[in-house]
Amino acid sequence: MAVTLHDVARVAGVSIKTVSNVINDYPHIRPATKSKVEQAIEELGYQPNLTARSLRSGRAGAIALAVPDLSLPYFAELAGAVIAAAEAAGIVVLVEQTGGDPARELEVLRSPRLTMTDGLIFSPLGIEQSDAPALRVPYPLVLLGERVFDPEHDHVSMRNVEAARAATEFLIASGRRRIAVVGAHEGEVIGSAGFRLQGYREALDAAGLEFDPDLVGYTAPWHRSGGAQAMRDVLAHGAPFDAVFGLNDTLALGAMRVLQEAGLRVPHDVSVIGFDDLDEAEYSIPSLTTVDPGRRWIARTAVETLLARITAATLDAADAPQPALQLAEFRIVERESAPAAASAIATAV
Repeated sequence: MAVTLHDVARVAGVSIKTVSNVINDYPHIRPATKSKVEQAIEELGYQPNLTARSLRSGRAGAIALAVPDLSLPYFAELAGAVIAAAEAAGIVVLVEQTGGDPARELEVLRSPRLTMTDGLIFSPLGIEQSDAPALRVPYPLVLLGERVFDPEHDHVSMRNVEAARAATEFLIASGRRRIAVVGAHEGEVIGSAGFRLQGYREALDAAGLEFDPDLVGYTAPWHRSGGAQAMRDVLAHGAPFDAVFGLNDTLALGAMRVLQEAGLRVPHDVSVIGFDDLDEAEYSIPSLTTVDPGRRWIARTAVETLLARITAATLDAADAPQPALQLAEFRIVERESAPAAASAIATAV
């Protein structure tokens, strides 16, 4: 027979109401009491009746996540981190893929499927500032990414300009002076490519190095193939370079393959750095130096922020905090493709 609330209450030595309060995450429970109930739940293998729970609480126990493209490793790993953070809170995640298409992104915002969830974590790529009114939705919403529309919504993002500048400064500090960049988007100002190119140029300016447009490789898709083609374009220009900054790791990995095909040794002849710290970056040959932009923190913070908004909405809390922009910290992860010291490059096998 299925384990019931009565069974959990009997083993924990508390009332059924107390067990229900623990399961529904009621805030005013003594830690010792909560611990006893949680131990009894684990011991008995109790599974809450989610349908009955949602009817009582008015909550679905699920959230939605909308990202542009799960074939891009960054978004796949981000989705995995969001799911893990939500599962730790007992929440299910419904994942939507938009393709970065503006019409699809707007469709997701008003999708009837969202009635099955309590809120949305949304990473827009295609919609513009003129679409901002569509973000005024009747459910809790947390935005990810670079498109800051207005102060009405919680927004969790990374420090793209600062992190890209740090990546470029890392290459300069290792002795590199002619740094190519792959993955730029023609004419983009607001967006990952635009912000990271800005950081790259700021680092060159600060070091007194001239910006050379022949060292910029453009591509729309941020896949390995895009990085490979952008690298071929830079090589075709014939301008000398001794380092490459891939605006994400997949671009950097595609570029590194083309460099090796061209007979250039990494890092002896050309240092390569990426951005995102994907899992595969540690296992490429050579392993890829990269920027960890705080992806796991972004996922955890987005989930925590959304759940706090959901709780406030459920309780109709008048003292809920104002929406805020929260920015992740970043760090350079040094590996074989771009050692920090010139001596390490000289002695690398």
